Amino acid sequence: MNVDVTPLPGIGVRKDFALGTGERVGVVTHRDGRLDLIVSRADDPDTCAAQVAMSNEEAAVLGSLLGAPQLVAQLQAEHRDVPGISTRQLPIVAASPYDGRTLGATGMRTRTKASIVAVMRAGQVHPSPGPDFVFTAGDLLVVVGTGEGLDAGARILTHG
Repeated sequence: MNVDVTPLPGIGVRKDFALGTGERVGVVTHRDGRLDLIVSRADDPDTCAAQVAMSNEEAAVLGSLLGAPQLVAQLQAEHRDVPGISTRQLPIVAASPYDGRTLGATGMRTRTKASIVAVMRAGQVHPSPGPDFVFTAGDLLVVVGTGEGLDAGARILTHG
């Protein structure tokens, strides 16, 4: 897929790409660091049909929402030929007993035989986190294991 990069003199840079529908989706990065999510019309790519101003934190969350399913899909494809192994996304919610605690404190692998293979946080992927990785509410964990192990892992992250 081609991403078009267009300098916008005095404004910043526009990066966008065409969807299958012909519409274009992209981001305008302003010189002062502001970001706009944009959607352009299929019949006129220079005319914005929609524009949403986003903070860096909001853009990171959107990136996480878009990136996590891609990572999980890739892992699921890799485990497709391994019977009994699944991949699931498990959140760390504000009420989780592990908000502010380490991966090692969960005892996840020992208690469930499931492995936390990545953590999505604010649009960033943290692959293969170690036992000293500290969870924060809003983290999305990518966990690989059996169905039973994944269910047990979800219970541990919710109830301890």
